Amino acid sequence: MQFFAPAGIESRGVVRVNACGAPQDLRMCGRQGRRGARTRKIRAGDDLPRHAGGGGPFDHFRSIAREAFVRQVRADIDQFYVQVSQPWVYLHYMVRAPLHFTSFLLLLCLAAAPAHAQRGGDLQAQILYAFQSEDLNQLTGLIQTLKTQEQTGAADSALRYHLAHADYRLALLSGEERRRNAEPALNECIDQLKPVLEKDADSVEALALQSACYSNLVKYKKFEAVLYRTRAADRLRTAFMLAPKNPRVLYLSAIDAMARAKPGSPESGLAFEQLQLSVQLFEQSSATTIDTPGWGHAEAYLELGRQLEMRGDVLGARNWIEKALIMAPDYKAARRQLAALVHP
Repeated sequence: MQFFAPAGIESRGVVRVNACGAPQDLRMCGRQGRRGARTRKIRAGDDLPRHAGGGGPFDHFRSIAREAFVRQVRADIDQFYVQVSQPWVYLHYMVRAPLHFTSFLLLLCLAAAPAHAQRGGDLQAQILYAFQSEDLNQLTGLIQTLKTQEQTGAADSALRYHLAHADYRLALLSGEERRRNAEPALNECIDQLKPVLEKDADSVEALALQSACYSNLVKYKKFEAVLYRTRAADRLRTAFMLAPKNPRVLYLSAIDAMARAKPGSPESGLAFEQLQLSVQLFEQSSATTIDTPGWGHAEAYLELGRQLEMRGDVLGARNWIEKALIMAPDYKAARRQLAALVHP
């Protein structure tokens, strides 16, 4: 007898049948009935009953199915959050085992929160991969998908942040050569983050990302450059005051300072030290967070490699560029930088 389980999860339930199927006396049948009642009350973590069944192989399918299901859930609970990204997959699974409706609701609720977080992590990974592999088509498709979700009324803060992040990456990939794509993307990034900051003015990640979009918009808005530069600095300053050890805040601040400082100046030296600090903090933080932003590692490593190369430290430069590629093997900009370093 086969017990169905969702793809990717191995069922460890043991299905047994009565070996004889012969008639039993009333005492045995009564004992078996009480065992079936106890089986229906099984919860994860309880000791599971072991019985051989009743009058025949199909008489106790209900209790056996429940026991097998509980064994499965208990055995895989540690993997549950990362293996199931869509809680409704369990609907097909659960209708085969006649659980109480309350048990179904409980397990569905357990699945919903981590599944939402997992989808957030997947989106972040897809955005970063499209940017690092320089796939404009994939990035544009992701933006269109997210906008469709936004139009259906699912525009929460997390969705808006992902959409703003994708627009920011699109602008960076487009560059000044594709100004008609970059400028609207940066404006969209800023606009997406406005409701997020209205809801939570102390959102460090939203402040940092909006600052980056304002800073890049300066390249395309010459007349408003002073205004946008001021807004970028204000957002970044507020983010730094709220989270002085946030690696993305420090990285963006260092990039902005190095872009404005003269090479070899004290300001340039301070910006370089800030970049080194951001890299140190990136190394101490996770790059695979599911429900919070975790981007910037590979970019910071690559930028440190570039700065070290400019300072004549070729060995140090190669070390950090290779670290960027370890973090993001498909990072084309890092590949080009390493190739130019090895074969100048």
